Amino acid sequence: MNLEELSVLAHGGQIEALDLVSLEGGIYVLEAQMDGRRMPVQAHNGGELRLRSVEHAREVLQGMPAEVPLHLVHAVVHDEMIGLPGKAAEPLRVPVHNQPSW
Repeated sequence: MNLEELSVLAHGGQIEALDLVSLEGGIYVLEAQMDGRRMPVQAHNGGELRLRSVEHAREVLQGMPAEVPLHLVHAVVHDEMIGLPGKAAEPLRVPVHNQPSW
């Protein structure tokens, strides 16, 4: 789904939540939750929509209904980083406002 489709679905009440997923290298991707599934939000060229920051995401999401929750999602990688075996841990999910702070 692209941003235009996301907007139509969000205004129609079909989007349950948005996840701004933090990846290595300071890159964020946006996922929409709909019908219990997560779907990536794509750029106009059909590729993955990459965002630079939470503020960049807020700019891109201007006009989305404020009722749609936005979460910043970070994977928990501390054990892997210090050489301990990886384990299945839930990612850290932090609610953030989807409207610009100014």
